[in-house]
Amino acid sequence: MANGQETLEGVEWRIRVADGSSEALVPATGLARRAWLGLKGIIRRFASNVWRFLKRAWDVGANDPRKVIHCVKVGLALALVSLFYFIRPLYDGVGGNAMWALMTVVLVFETTVGATVYKCINRVFATFLAGFLAVGVHWLAARSGETLEPYVVGASVFLLASAATFSRLIPSVKSLFDYGAMVFTLTFSFVVVSGYRVDKLFEFAHHRISTIIIGTSLCIIVIMLVCPIWSGQELHSLIVRNMDKLADSLDGCVTQYFNQSGECTKLQGYKCVLSSKASEESMANFARWEPSHGKFNFRHPWRQYVKVGSSMRSCAYCIETLIGCISSENQAAKSIKKHFSTGCLKVSSCASNAIRELAENLKTMKKSSTIDLLVSEMNNAVQELESDLKLLPRLPEQSTVSENKTLDAACREATPTVPLMDIIQVVTLASMLIEISGRIEALVDDEEELARLAEFGINDDKCMQSEMKDKSLSGEEKN
Repeated sequence: MANGQETLEGVEWRIRVADGSSEALVPATGLARRAWLGLKGIIRRFASNVWRFLKRAWDVGANDPRKVIHCVKVGLALALVSLFYFIRPLYDGVGGNAMWALMTVVLVFETTVGATVYKCINRVFATFLAGFLAVGVHWLAARSGETLEPYVVGASVFLLASAATFSRLIPSVKSLFDYGAMVFTLTFSFVVVSGYRVDKLFEFAHHRISTIIIGTSLCIIVIMLVCPIWSGQELHSLIVRNMDKLADSLDGCVTQYFNQSGECTKLQGYKCVLSSKASEESMANFARWEPSHGKFNFRHPWRQYVKVGSSMRSCAYCIETLIGCISSENQAAKSIKKHFSTGCLKVSSCASNAIRELAENLKTMKKSSTIDLLVSEMNNAVQELESDLKLLPRLPEQSTVSENKTLDAACREATPTVPLMDIIQVVTLASMLIEISGRIEALVDDEEELARLAEFGINDDKCMQSEMKDKSLSGEEKN
């Protein structure tokens, strides 16, 4: 029976054509089945890709719901501007120029309040100034005669566009009016060149300015009233988070080196500090455009946050060097590491505690005298570590230290026999910790300046704790 089936399956059906030759017939069912299977595969892959995309989009929204809120706010602003098309009295007021209001919303609506206000104000003033100058140039060109009119228009476009573009290269102008300079160049060129063929130029400029004011006003209202995201608050939180990460990295890398413990993820926190310079500067620029909100006044010293961030990066560079030193293949001798472990761990602990205290003071926007005590403890630990470094040339080899002798006694009796490669790593580590402590003092000074300019309050609880600790220390000294 099986042989019969194989014979039937192997049969080839052929037909004879007019010229006497024959052609094989391919079953139509096989082609259709293969085509259907191929189509099913394409549909399955497409559905799988769509599902993966939707899952990633869901994860993005779940991880940061503010992104979803921002999208909703953009849609709300566009819907409100669209009313100037849907409602007849509003449409009669602005006419077809309402399209400029829609374009304005798309171009100026940003995630934070500061960025949106910055673009809105720059766009309004740049458009007003460009329109005013364009009307003036058009009036002057119209009275110059038909022969000179195109030359006057072309020369004005060349001079003013060149000057506006050059202003964007000046750092002080770029930080505040870069977007405005670009809008001025675009608007002036568009209006003054169009005016050469348009009779009612003043009406054209008036309608465009009016619609842009409408669009920017709606953007500012929506961005401030619907779940606002403030650039100043974002900058403040970023600096606080970076301080905590800096302290974790400093404390973790030294602890891991001497105790062979610690979380590797926390050691990489300093990289966030190194990569946040551009974010800090842009947030500080946008925060200057924001009105008073929460704990932040209108003239809050946002530029001082940039200085604090710069001091933090100075410490982060030292930590990066420190981690590179610890990861070196040339490991110090165990006796050397044991001798310096107490001093290095104490310096790193005191330094990280000082940074965490700075982060807490900045988070609560209150001053406390605890930071002075922590800096003093850090300096004392640094002095002890420097004393250990001075004893280093007299350290004996591990084999020469007997069990009954202390390390200091052995140091006094020993000769300088420690190989250089056994001490270079730990000496570099100790030197970097001393350097970091000096840079932390600069960070403390920058935050104290920020506290003075921003008029931070006083943390009464910590001040009382500090006073009680000082009294207890003074009582112990008397005893």
